Amino acid sequence: MLETLGYFSAIFVGIVLGLIGAGGGILTVPIMVYLMKVNPVTATVYSLFIVGSTTLIGSLAYIKNGLINFKISFAFAIPSVISIFITRKFILPSLPEVIIKANDFTITKDHAGLFFFAIIMILSSVSMITRSVMERDMNTPMQSKDYITLFFYGILVGLIAGLTGAGGGFLIVPALVILAKIPVKSAVGTSLLIISANSLSGFLGDLYGSYLIDWKMLLLFLAFAISGILLGSYLIKFIPGKKIKKTFGWFVLIMGIYIISKELLSL
Repeated sequence: MLETLGYFSAIFVGIVLGLIGAGGGILTVPIMVYLMKVNPVTATVYSLFIVGSTTLIGSLAYIKNGLINFKISFAFAIPSVISIFITRKFILPSLPEVIIKANDFTITKDHAGLFFFAIIMILSSVSMITRSVMERDMNTPMQSKDYITLFFYGILVGLIAGLTGAGGGFLIVPALVILAKIPVKSAVGTSLLIISANSLSGFLGDLYGSYLIDWKMLLLFLAFAISGILLGSYLIKFIPGKKIKKTFGWFVLIMGIYIISKELLSL
């Protein structure tokens, strides 16, 4: 029953990605852990593949409509891809299985990963609920300092994405609007392309690890997610992005609080 619910939840993951260019990893990891009963660290591996493949398909519709800025995509994606690959290949595997142990109190790598993930969820949800990101003039050229800022921001997003299994879209979209000065819909499309590069490069790093991958389950989940992103890419034409962003922000906040509460009770 829970597994069936997990597959249908994949459609929702795709719809959210198609509508706001973010949130795929934030939703996929909890679905994998709590509905599909996947180990938390392995869930981040699955999330990278699902989010990366889904956003790659979803970005095609935005490319067709001329809503992706390739120059900015490369400026942001290159440092981000390098960062996430290094994080997944070297940093994450080197973390000890037991992070904190004091008497009867133990925090494992799995617990720590979910705590960190939930904190990122809560911070991003507050940003989505409270911040009003305004579109900037498309004709304003980017300056050298803007590209430098994007470069270092890309490294940060790659690190967070690598540790949490998220694509980082909830950090990418506001950065593209504020720093790169592109309209929100173009930022969503550009974000999908960057997320795809981030996630698939992170998953590539994982393939060299010792993870056991259930390809049958993974590809079936992916099929549902792709159907969702195609629907979301179509629906964005009719639904105000600001309204979707706030609603999703509240949903992510509730999910983040739920994960922290559940993990605290299991300690």
